[in-house]
Amino acid sequence: MSREEVKRILDEEKILPRSRFGQNFLVDDDVIGRIIGLIGAEQEDLILEIGPGLGALTKPMCAFYGNITAVEIDKDLATYLDNEPSVTAKIINSDYLKVKVDSYNASDVSYVVSNLPYYCMTPVMKKIFSDCNNARKMVLMTEDEAYPRIVATKNTKDYGPLAVLVSLFGVCSKEFNVPGNCFYPVPRTLSCVISLERGEEASSITPDFISFVEKCFAMRRKKLMNNLKPYYPQDVLDRVIGNKDIRAEDMESIEFSRLYRDIISMISNK
Repeated sequence: MSREEVKRILDEEKILPRSRFGQNFLVDDDVIGRIIGLIGAEQEDLILEIGPGLGALTKPMCAFYGNITAVEIDKDLATYLDNEPSVTAKIINSDYLKVKVDSYNASDVSYVVSNLPYYCMTPVMKKIFSDCNNARKMVLMTEDEAYPRIVATKNTKDYGPLAVLVSLFGVCSKEFNVPGNCFYPVPRTLSCVISLERGEEASSITPDFISFVEKCFAMRRKKLMNNLKPYYPQDVLDRVIGNKDIRAEDMESIEFSRLYRDIISMISNK
């Protein structure tokens, strides 16, 4: 999809790019091809696309795959995609953060593709992990400046719930950078495409576990014990937290998974 084609469609449909939705439309066919090449799905696999926009990825994906659901927050763009003959995907006009899991069979999603809106990257990624917990791979475009937060390790300033969830999901790779001139309108930031391949610990990521990790990091400088006190019995915490002085930022991602399982198991057996 070229810059000229995007401008033509926007003009014909009387659509103005909305900055509040972070709308910067991809206009580079080479980048589009490289992203689609990273997916590697089978014909019958359910693919979820978040923020399809004008269909730069949706249209070519529909030529390869037969089971796509695309969630678009902008009513005008959703209407355009619904009326576009080359788009065979199921279009849901909604804010993805408000979409119910049963409206798109979230547990059946095998692949997730998204040009993530930068202003809501973290909550969207958390919801993907929560809802699509059977996904095998995610191919996401995000702001390059945000990448360190996505792959941060313990005892660094960027380490937080998102990095823990990414690490537990599997292997995160930075595939390539995407300069601003590959979009219309041109953003002021450099973007990057990342892929996340499912690993053995991905199934541990549930809505309740995500909430648990967020509680652990609620006050970064507080000890883990103090952050969890309001939510779990003190005697349970005393037994499962060996180091009473440890903070969330000191823990490896796998330690959160083990700690959560121990707490829930002990409460269940009381």
